[in-house]
Amino acid sequence: MIIAALVGLPFLEGILLYMIGRKNAGLRDVLSPIFGFAGLLLSVLLLVLPADGSVPGILTYGLSFTSDPFRRVYCLITALMWAFSALFSREYFRHEPEHLSRFLMLFFFTLGATQGVMLSGDVMTSFVFFEILSFTSFPWVIHEETEGAVRAGKTYFFIAVIGGLLIFLGLVLLYHSAGTLSYGALPEAVRLSEQPGRIFAAGIFILLGFGCKAGMFPVHVWLPKAHPVAPSPASALLSGILTKVGIFGILMTAVPAFFGNTAFGLVVLILGTVTMALGAVLALLSVNLKRTLACSSMSQIGFILVGIGSALLLSSYGETEGLALALSGTVLHMINHSLFKLVLFLCSGVCVMTAHTLSLDELRGFGRRKWPLAVSFIIAALGISGVPRGNGYISKTMLHEGLVMAQEYGHEFGAVCPVPLLAAVEWIFLVSGGLTFAYMLKLSVCLFIEKNPDPARQAAYDSQGMGESWPSALSHLLPAFLLPLLGEPRLSVALAAWITGREEVHEFSAFTWGNLKGGLISLGIGAAVYLVVVRHILMKNGSYLDRTPYRLDIEDRLYRPLLLRILPGIGGAFAALFGENRISRKLAAAALALGKRIAALFGENRLLIPICRILASFGALIANLFAHSLDFLISLTKFRVISKIEEADPAEAFSPVATFFAGTKKAVTPIMENFSFALLMTCIGILVILGVILLTFVI
Repeated sequence: MIIAALVGLPFLEGILLYMIGRKNAGLRDVLSPIFGFAGLLLSVLLLVLPADGSVPGILTYGLSFTSDPFRRVYCLITALMWAFSALFSREYFRHEPEHLSRFLMLFFFTLGATQGVMLSGDVMTSFVFFEILSFTSFPWVIHEETEGAVRAGKTYFFIAVIGGLLIFLGLVLLYHSAGTLSYGALPEAVRLSEQPGRIFAAGIFILLGFGCKAGMFPVHVWLPKAHPVAPSPASALLSGILTKVGIFGILMTAVPAFFGNTAFGLVVLILGTVTMALGAVLALLSVNLKRTLACSSMSQIGFILVGIGSALLLSSYGETEGLALALSGTVLHMINHSLFKLVLFLCSGVCVMTAHTLSLDELRGFGRRKWPLAVSFIIAALGISGVPRGNGYISKTMLHEGLVMAQEYGHEFGAVCPVPLLAAVEWIFLVSGGLTFAYMLKLSVCLFIEKNPDPARQAAYDSQGMGESWPSALSHLLPAFLLPLLGEPRLSVALAAWITGREEVHEFSAFTWGNLKGGLISLGIGAAVYLVVVRHILMKNGSYLDRTPYRLDIEDRLYRPLLLRILPGIGGAFAALFGENRISRKLAAAALALGKRIAALFGENRLLIPICRILASFGALIANLFAHSLDFLISLTKFRVISKIEEADPAEAFSPVATFFAGTKKAVTPIMENFSFALLMTCIGILVILGVILLTFVI
């Protein structure tokens, strides 16, 4: 019952808020945080009263839900983030209330879908809710409907759909090879399977599919683009929770199914290392507050993936202590990073709604007299940087220790995982941690220590007081105060042992000289990078320089050109095959003529005039759709935005129908303008499904 409420109620709440918002915006704004904190209360109830459940008859096998310690904790973290984001949204959208009802409806839809993933009992249930949240969170990115938001939304949508298709491909192969998709039965089924090649292929597809949502290299391209254009409450959830949905899928699938598989562990480790380092470098170079935090999220996801890769490698020979540390560091850093990004992105929201800019040059000195903002931001910055006594120090130290133990036992891996590679990964880990400290120091100094070069702007910032209301301030202050609490070693170790079931983690001591040395090396590297690189290379005449290598953007340099070269050829083939599409045009014209003739025949009958005009209107609409159907395909394969569907003659159209389309035109414009993009996704989906069928017989 509790699980049903956690998953199902947000969908009802979203619909209710949308309907109320059309009549009474004030009541909607009051109910939104109330609904958010009601979900938090339910998640606390689930924490003390665990439950399982299923919904039979859906998708043949039904939906399965369970609530082990890890799921209960992350269900609580999810609800907490939504509750405080909803509270912050009241003030954030006060000056920009356009489409707020739509945003809140999708806001709660995504909450329900996320809880569905977090409480799923099998891979298929995870996949279903994973796909739902991909589509409900997409409008967050395009919420402001600017050119940049629409472009970022297209990238997000493309990656989300491709990720879903890759997961689907992996699930088909996995089920065909192992005979089950249940998380509990999967390890034994994989061990007994006689098709290891197909199992490995399924694992790679699932890794890449969930990696799309997690922001893993090389499918990370949506993350640095979506966060800066999305509203800050949405950015907090995109970074803090939706990326963890991807990690959850990898963790629940890869860890139990590929224990002892060094090749798969090596793949995860290498991808995690590249993600970790690349995200840190991009964050250091950025001069946009939210883009810096977005690239930081990518880097922290890399740290988590390194932990998963280390755990898989350590599992190959049964080393329990290192395995316990790697898994504990992974789950703790997931929790910590969710809270870091909740606080940091809500703090960035204060900058947006008060200063109306994200440029570091323009934000200099913004928070000098805003103590709630400074307290929250600096606590989170110290935590994510791995400063001792912070919660980030505990989780990163566990990850580092797991990596070191994997290196110590590297001779067991042989040629599959050479020791020099693990040594290089360890140093990249330490340097990436140092870069984290450097870019968070850069942001903190910019916001709270430096003065704005424009005295008038600085005076305006100083006169704003807190710059936010107390409810808004509490939405980031209260989560910030949780961070030092999680930095208490005994609490973190006990939490990790309960979640992972690994009692060996109790042997971990955070403040031995060896562990402190690793943290101090990272902090020393970060301080040196800030003093030398940031202050002297990335700044000139007191201004921050944007040295981000946009020319190396993997989306613009690889993915889009690849589509632009392949799809025009497909479009040419369609055009050659169907020519001017004369048959469909003749059929469409006949349908339109028939509609007009019926209208003319009964036009004098007053009782039938409305019905006939409706038929004529719909006949014209269907005719236009049919006549241009192949034009749509040809146009989309040339990667062009299609023209809008021709409207029926107003004189022949029934006015309520025309009013309906006119009334919804504004709401669906961002989607209709990219209808060719949606069709492109459909075509790619069909091709991937065909590939699934072929691959099932080939592998």
